[in-house]
Parts: sequence; C-alpha cells; structure tokens
Amino acid sequence: MSKTSATQAGPSHETTLRVRYAETDQGGVAYHGNYFAWFEVGRAALCRAQGFSYHRMETELGMLLPVADCACRFLKSALYDDVLTIRATITRLTRRTVTFQYQVKREGELLATGHTTHVAIHRDNSPASFPEHALTALAARV
Repeated sequence: MSKTSATQAGPSHETTLRVRYAETDQGGVAYHGNYFAWFEVGRAALCRAQGFSYHRMETELGMLLPVADCACRFLKSALYDDVLTIRATITRLTRRTVTFQYQVKREGELLATGHTTHVAIHRDNSPASFPEHALTALAARV
C-alpha cells in the first residue's frame, strides 16, 4: 500500500511492508541494518510516485545516486511479522544532491527515524547534475 502527500519540507510518500522472518534474530527482533533497506523501499516508492525513475536515470542518463551520508535513530524494535509504514520525505534538493528523511512506524507508533543524502554522479564517478525534468519531478508536490 502506498500513499503520497505534500509536506512543508517537500514531497512525502508512505508505503507499507511486513517484517520477514529472515530480517530478524532468533528473538524475532529486526536486525538494525534492515532499516536502511526499508529506507530504500520508501525512497524508491516516493521517487516513482513523483514520476522519477531510478532505472531510467541509470540506463538512459548514465547517472547514479550513491549515498554520501546516512543515519538512523532507533527508538523501539520492529518485530517479526509487524506491518510497518515507511514515510519518506524529500527535505533538500539541489542540482547535485538530494536528502531524504524517513520515519518507520508500527500502527502509528514511531520506531525509527533517519536520513540519507545522495550525490549525483556519472558512471565514471565524475560529478553530475540532475536534468531539469528530474528536478521538477522530485520537487513537485502531489
């Protein structure tokens, strides 16, 4: 399930996922590294909802968006079989970088917050700039 909305910070999108057994330890607690994979699920859903395709950017434009900075603050544990809502919001967008903020919730209860900042580069690792259509798509409020 996905839902898109606009916030003061920028476009925002919510998507849901269920914690899989493989993502947990023997006690049923989700491994901390999975939160960054869940952030990526939220980020990709937000970009798709905004009409921005990672696949098109990589294949047609030859651009990549590696992570330059990331953090996660863990407030409560996600557990096996929990249904989580991942909210991704674009909080900063320049010609060369984009920053996303994330919230991970279980039935409205905040479990974690985080952010990632991505830098646009060409496949040869040289700096790149977002084309105008990408900036427009990422900045649009739905």
